[in-house]
Amino acid sequence: MPVSRRHAAAALAALPLTLAAAGAAQAAAPARGPGRPRREGTVFIAGDSTAAPKTAAAAPEAGWGMALPVFLGHGWTVANHAVNGRSSKSFHDEGRLVPILEAIRPGDLLLVQFGHNDEKTGDPARGTDPYTTYQDYLRRYLDGARARGARPVLITPVERRRFDADGRARPTHGEYPEAMRALAAAEDVPLVDVQAASLAEWDRLGPGGTLEVFLHLAPGEHPNHPEGKQDNTHFRPHGAVEVARMVARGLKERRLPHPGALRRLDDAVPESVVTWPAG
Repeated sequence: MPVSRRHAAAALAALPLTLAAAGAAQAAAPARGPGRPRREGTVFIAGDSTAAPKTAAAAPEAGWGMALPVFLGHGWTVANHAVNGRSSKSFHDEGRLVPILEAIRPGDLLLVQFGHNDEKTGDPARGTDPYTTYQDYLRRYLDGARARGARPVLITPVERRRFDADGRARPTHGEYPEAMRALAAAEDVPLVDVQAASLAEWDRLGPGGTLEVFLHLAPGEHPNHPEGKQDNTHFRPHGAVEVARMVARGLKERRLPHPGALRRLDDAVPESVVTWPAG
């Protein structure tokens, strides 16, 4: 694939950081033979509220990133930097990508899932255009990770709970998933198509079955929501586990982070794996 002037300039500018990160990782990591994949590392997540960690005050709402560790094998951990309400633009413009790139090491993964808030085009702080600014901002995550020897993975936005009059699940993200797929192909980076996987699963479960996935609560069911809740975007613990399973299955199909690093993909996983820190 030809290298554009922009990519060449970005690569040259990032070279000192790349060499420094690679040198530090080489000094800290045990020696391994050529061609052997790392058997330990970190999966970083940059994303929005559907992936983000929640506090006890928000329970039982859960982001899928809270459940991802259960599907990772020994030696791999999750650093979940996803934040409620952020888009690819606002997450970057607020400086939230910086600590990820400061901590990420060669061989680590950076999962990037945005779209829900990019769609809010009436908000200049968050809205992006699918085939221009959305892709431009996503490239900053890809370029930053690759400059440090890490492996970026694009994650299409998980679908909301929407059904037509015939009870069929319908897509809600417009052109954003396709724009992300096009970017992944153009930049030759792995993509996990959670939008397609979740749409198919919500269609299989139907309007009634998806109530156990999303944050639908009866009055008095949970003390944090005494009047009940009807949320068709965010997840209960069961939903967080199932979306994390979709992500993990997609990573395994792409042999990331390495063959054998993912586990329990077909196991029943109790909701108790999701916990909420105080604060």
